[in-house]
Amino acid sequence: MKLTQFDPFKEFQNMQKTFEYMNRLMQSVEKAAEEAPAVDFVPAVNTREADDAYYIEVDLPGVKKEDITIDVKDNVLTISGERKIEEERKEDDFYRVESVYGTFERSFTLPEDVDVDKIEAEAKDGVLTVKIPKVQSVEKTPKKIEIK
Repeated sequence: MKLTQFDPFKEFQNMQKTFEYMNRLMQSVEKAAEEAPAVDFVPAVNTREADDAYYIEVDLPGVKKEDITIDVKDNVLTISGERKIEEERKEDDFYRVESVYGTFERSFTLPEDVDVDKIEAEAKDGVLTVKIPKVQSVEKTPKKIEIK
């Protein structure tokens, strides 16, 4: 059995290095949290593909269509908006409030085969449905090029 001599100064140095590492780690987490966009809630989204289009369905109960914005820029579709509190209630009979209010934003990179000019959106029963039509591809037939 090998015996090692206890060195309290070496143990203190190791502990100090560990604390410095933890401090740097916490500072990087705080910095990342400060740089994150201010979003109050993230609505649930379903995406699906049909033969003629892609569909994005966003659960937005209580959000009016006037409070929703849909933009396309650089082949990225962004859905954003705000769920507003209708009225403030000051009652003591609430035990728990799980409703989330505030701003939201969801972004989707579009595939290359979409027709951006024909995107449609409909809000019904608390669900926003965005239809993104596919480009109707013309069958490419082989073509012989004449050499002059």
